[in-house]
Amino acid sequence: MKQNYKFLISYDGTRFHGWEKQPGNDMTIQGKLENVLSRMVGENNGETVNVIGAGRTDAGVHARAMTANAVLETEKSELEIMEYMNSYLPEDISVNDVKVCSDRFHARYNAIGKTYRYTCWCGESKPVFDRKYVTVLDRTPDIAKMEKAAEYLVGIHDFKSFCGNTHMKKSTVRNVDTINIERSGNYIRFYFHGNGFLQNMVRILTGTLLEVGYGRMQPEDIKNVLEACDRNMAGPTARPEGLCMMKVDY
Repeated sequence: MKQNYKFLISYDGTRFHGWEKQPGNDMTIQGKLENVLSRMVGENNGETVNVIGAGRTDAGVHARAMTANAVLETEKSELEIMEYMNSYLPEDISVNDVKVCSDRFHARYNAIGKTYRYTCWCGESKPVFDRKYVTVLDRTPDIAKMEKAAEYLVGIHDFKSFCGNTHMKKSTVRNVDTINIERSGNYIRFYFHGNGFLQNMVRILTGTLLEVGYGRMQPEDIKNVLEACDRNMAGPTARPEGLCMMKVDY
């Protein structure tokens, strides 16, 4: 009997070309998951599996708790499915939980909120053991100014200026309900929570806030950037390695 399964997945995105599978490219997270699950169910019926993720992380971006779902026809238990997947997946992808879920559950469409964290390193030394998961800054930004700028970004806005896809046809309105910026030693962490995010949006938000922190933009400029709906008005796209999907809400 076919059943819908929900997966909780962690991955180090360093060597992958993002979440979404691509023709002729076997180095994507979705592609790796589908290959393993298709092999598992194919032992019985030769079917291929379609894995649906809660989001489409970019190349080099990480996830601590990506949620996904797939319809499978298998006699294996939830634990056996998880063990099978972890046996055949590469060491930088881990399936942490597998549960049978409602037939109507859809990892992307049913998500009501997502949390992303962007981590920067600012110090005289090098983050040797965290180098794949932080973005190294060449100087310390003004956190107070960045916090002031973030106040303009919180709420329901048209975030077209912060979308990497300049030909986006669908609505670019999103609700970003919290942005927190924390300093701990040499680490500066940006936390973003909202009902959804556009392509490259968190990285562009971070890059823009850092521009404010460096004094190249003023906090009050953010209002004009939002109203312009012009990608050229916002700051640069921050590097991918500092970004991690932390949680998906349902």
